Amino acid sequence: MKYITNTELAEMIKDPKKTPGKDFIVVDVRDEDRAGGHIIGSVNRPSLEFLTSVDELVKDTKDVPLVIFHCALSQMRGPKAARIFEQTRSVKYDGQEITQEIAILRDGFVGFQDRYKDDPELVEKWDKEVWEPEDVIPLPANLNDLAPDGTVKPKAT
Repeated sequence: MKYITNTELAEMIKDPKKTPGKDFIVVDVRDEDRAGGHIIGSVNRPSLEFLTSVDELVKDTKDVPLVIFHCALSQMRGPKAARIFEQTRSVKYDGQEITQEIAILRDGFVGFQDRYKDDPELVEKWDKEVWEPEDVIPLPANLNDLAPDGTVKPKAT
């Protein structure tokens, strides 16, 4: 299993010689946190239901040379789904040569949308309210300046 970068995926999606669903497929395993946008052409297989749909996904993607998984940050759900997919595929096609690659999108959708949210060829249904809410108070540059009650400590003069 390998990781691919946001740039590699963006180039793949925009490559006129590549067809999503035929040359590669992006599997988004976010659950309700998928609200706020997603990668163009991605299929959603929520992590909470992944075990019940993985057999179908293996069958539906058997001829796709590259299957790319991601979640919000690609630290837990995305890599776990990729491992489950790989194990299920190995059992289903036991003894057969498997040339399909499995990849995980480094930094997940959070990293991808941070870089490409304004590109309608890469991200759709991006919602500013989800990703840049106005009622969020930014953290101070130095977390040592944060008081236990969540306020910023006054600067010593």
